[in-house]
Amino acid sequence: KLDPLVGREAEIERVVQILCRRTKNNPVLIGEPGVGKTAIVEGLAQRIVRGEIPSFLEGKRVLSLDLSLIVAGTKYRGQFEERLKQIMRELVENPQYIVFIDELHTLVGAGSAEGSLDAANILKPALSRGEIQCIGATTPAEFRKSIEKDRSLERRFQAVKVPPPSEEEAVRILEGVRERYEAFHQVHYADDAIEAAVYQSNRYIPDRFLPDKAIDVIDEAGSRVKLRARRTPHAESLGELFPDQTPGFGAKPPNARSAYSSRDETDELLPFEVTKDDIEEVIARWTGIPVTSLKEEEMAKLLRIEGELHNRVIAQRPAISALARAIRRSRAGLKSPQRPVGSFLFLGPTGVGKTEVARSLAEFLFGSERSMIRFDMSELMEKHAVSKLIGSPPGYVGHEEGGQLTERIKRTPYSVVLFDEIEKAHPDIFNVLLQVFEDGILTDALGTTVDFKNTIIIMTSNIGARFIQKRGALGFQASADASREKMEEMVMSSVRQTFNPEFINRLDEIIIFDQLLEEELLEIVGLQVEQLNRTLQRRGLEVRLTDEAQRWIVQKTCADRNYGARPLRRALQKYVEDPLSESLIQGTLGDSPVIEMFVEGDELNHRPAGVEEPGDALLIH
Repeated sequence: KLDPLVGREAEIERVVQILCRRTKNNPVLIGEPGVGKTAIVEGLAQRIVRGEIPSFLEGKRVLSLDLSLIVAGTKYRGQFEERLKQIMRELVENPQYIVFIDELHTLVGAGSAEGSLDAANILKPALSRGEIQCIGATTPAEFRKSIEKDRSLERRFQAVKVPPPSEEEAVRILEGVRERYEAFHQVHYADDAIEAAVYQSNRYIPDRFLPDKAIDVIDEAGSRVKLRARRTPHAESLGELFPDQTPGFGAKPPNARSAYSSRDETDELLPFEVTKDDIEEVIARWTGIPVTSLKEEEMAKLLRIEGELHNRVIAQRPAISALARAIRRSRAGLKSPQRPVGSFLFLGPTGVGKTEVARSLAEFLFGSERSMIRFDMSELMEKHAVSKLIGSPPGYVGHEEGGQLTERIKRTPYSVVLFDEIEKAHPDIFNVLLQVFEDGILTDALGTTVDFKNTIIIMTSNIGARFIQKRGALGFQASADASREKMEEMVMSSVRQTFNPEFINRLDEIIIFDQLLEEELLEIVGLQVEQLNRTLQRRGLEVRLTDEAQRWIVQKTCADRNYGARPLRRALQKYVEDPLSESLIQGTLGDSPVIEMFVEGDELNHRPAGVEEPGDALLIH
């Protein structure tokens, strides 16, 4: 019934050494949930049965003690103590028994009432004298909270640290339990599926620990393939393989793997093999990261960053190229894997595409704009605003709720974090972010360490915007390169006046966005018309603007370049969407599916396409 124990030789040896002591021979396994503490005790029991232990432990039996069953039904004072004393008497009279208490911290306070002892205090004398041998298991947090505080209880146990296994060790552990899961699910796990379960769960599920999360992944993948197989015409092949078993849940043929391997040459059982794709499907459902982003070779994807971002963001080629280079450096392993994927400061005037780049990057890398976590730093101008990000300190209202930043990163560890208008935040916010930039971690008010190494951190700012807007006047008849170099120098001078050197040094890159030119604004109009047409698609309509109409909109709304492209969206609503909506309601557009917007006099008008004179220029999309 017990799964085999793979590895953990050092921990087993340490447990055996402690059990062989004369007094205080009570090991307690301390490790995070899912690292295999209970499996070590089960492995020890199996070794005792097989005789693979020192002669001192021969004949020993490991019994599991369920404290909740002891407490259950004890209505009156003294009933709990009586039950526990009977168990202790049985253990003292049978020294071959070793009692295992999972969740050891539940000893403290178990069965206690006013004026009576709890389970921990009742057991202390027997544990100290060595009359009872006990193995405990608990997590580091619970050990600190419940057992370390009681020094007299702590000294009766000897701590055995159980760290999570490495990825290579986790693969060997899954190889060890593979046959059990194959027999239960009546499937065959491919070798690359086992490896993918370990490597991808470790990468995409950072808030859980190996090997538990990898075992859960192969278990669910096996269940998924089993259900899929039962819905296919090939389901009868299970009956051919196991004629004595009904091909249903819970059948456990011992020769499942040999049966599958004997049929490998045929294609009949292909639906019953768990492949790497099945593992990726399971992880994608757990994490919300699309399957395509898991399957696609990441390096090939990263080579397309510039092209993909330019589909949504017009111009800003130097900025997008700098961003792409920094992300490729990170993903190629040329920087510390403990730091975030990238940390960038975007500088530029309003409306030039800083926030749009962050949105586009989130959609390209993580599959959805919802993977962007945005914070408006104007809401964090006060000193106490730090608690909004990491949670309130103990004793304050909302302490148990955690911080907005840390809680969202726990839920979506793969995301783009945008700090909009960072210069408006209180300086204490910058100090909190220092450890995120350097070590990729942030400790919240509850003491939980949150992992940022899979995030991209982007900060936007208007610092130095006036120098970017006046770039043409920075030098008399200066070349474009010289004027840009002078502008960058003045912008960086403003940045150094705003932020401390230690903050600037931890950034991967400071990226300056240029002011938009008229031709680039025309391209943005084209993009926004495309978005409008996607909305109109449901009504079977399409809007086309002539070249002249596009220039008219730009000149009407963007004469002052200081506002960037933001006025264009309002202009399209005013000059295109509003008249169009009136005509749609009045029914004056006729049956034509295409509406043309054109300039007449100093006004923008519309008409069904095909009415214009031949030779008139149309800009389609």
